[in-house]
Amino acid sequence: MLSLYSMLDKVIKNGRLTLIDAKGVTHSFGGTAPGPEAAIRFTKASTPLKIAVNPELNAAEAFMDGELVMESGSIHDLMLLIFANKTLFDRSPNQIFWRRVSRNLRRFQQNNALTRARANVQAHYDIGEDIYKLFLDRDMQYSCAYFPDGPATLEQAQTMKKRHLAAKLRLADGQRLLDIGCGWGGLGLYLAHAADIEVVGVTLSERQLAVARRRAEILGVSDRVKFELIDYREVEGKFDRIVSVGMLEHVGAHFLLPYFLTVRDRLAEDGVALIHSISGISPPGTTGPFLRKHIFPGGYAPSLSEAVAAIEHTGLWMLDCEVWRCHYGYTLRQWRERFLANREAAIAAMDERFCRMWEIYLSMCECAFLQGTSNVVQIQLGRARDAVPISRDYIGAEEARLAEREKEFLERVVASAHQALEGN
Repeated sequence: MLSLYSMLDKVIKNGRLTLIDAKGVTHSFGGTAPGPEAAIRFTKASTPLKIAVNPELNAAEAFMDGELVMESGSIHDLMLLIFANKTLFDRSPNQIFWRRVSRNLRRFQQNNALTRARANVQAHYDIGEDIYKLFLDRDMQYSCAYFPDGPATLEQAQTMKKRHLAAKLRLADGQRLLDIGCGWGGLGLYLAHAADIEVVGVTLSERQLAVARRRAEILGVSDRVKFELIDYREVEGKFDRIVSVGMLEHVGAHFLLPYFLTVRDRLAEDGVALIHSISGISPPGTTGPFLRKHIFPGGYAPSLSEAVAAIEHTGLWMLDCEVWRCHYGYTLRQWRERFLANREAAIAAMDERFCRMWEIYLSMCECAFLQGTSNVVQIQLGRARDAVPISRDYIGAEEARLAEREKEFLERVVASAHQALEGN
């Protein structure tokens, strides 16, 4: 392995990094090509060796613990610099070593068996709504928003996401819909108002469940919108529609086939399923050590090739696949800006170390979508070849109809989120 300074000298070509060590000596890296700039300082002499051993994880933890501090700029500036040179970082011996180790261990790292899945979900989603209220939209949508016309507020973009999903699902009165990974209930409640349908939302987060159920009560739809604390593999019955947003990332590479088999088995013969997931343009890989340890234990965003390979064994038709390239980057930018604007409240709710960790998480993910290789895919599935029209023309027409119908219910559905949160 290379020492930290040797590695930085080899990989930073775009932009410049100024580094002040624990003895006060200044080191400079890069500058051969224009790019982002950042200046950092180490507060402990042992920090360079620690980071060299496992750069991604230990650099993040050094920032969290105050061993790496920003001398000028923000952690986002440092992240921009890293991503401007990410190809070279990824080729460094230090990173290659850990990538190989992680690949050999990914079956254990992505353990989302029934006995473990709930703990993995609750480690992230049950930390308390006070944090999420600080940066999410009013409807508490914790997934990629949709910016089809360019700049928009987070609330507008999340509404357009829900409208787009509803249009693709081709909802009709009397249908029965399964929402796998229902979050705080916003999408399921939107869909239940977009058409007179029955919704069953499932989650493994106790806190999200409580809020979702309370929202259904506030809106007076508890008779046809049910939320359950249950694993998707334990759901029974048939559904005309299935939607799953941000859930495939919690399945794990070795559980993709069981997941899509479950979708097939729960879907009616003429039904439609819509799976919305983070993916990317790279081949199958692993989850980075920082995200795996501190943010999403058991999490893994599958490559499109992995998802399609699993679908091919189910007999389901892939009716459509839409790739969202920058939308999640725009979403994360607004989340990060909102979080920073409410940072003092976040410290009061959690602590300083948590806030530093969250800053890294939001910045790293924003860069992954705007400077890296991550994207979002929406895969539309059906048991029948003709479950939807053969062109996408119907989507725009249905979105226009839904935009009119929203005037009757959208504000009430959105407002129910914080009404429910205030009551918990």
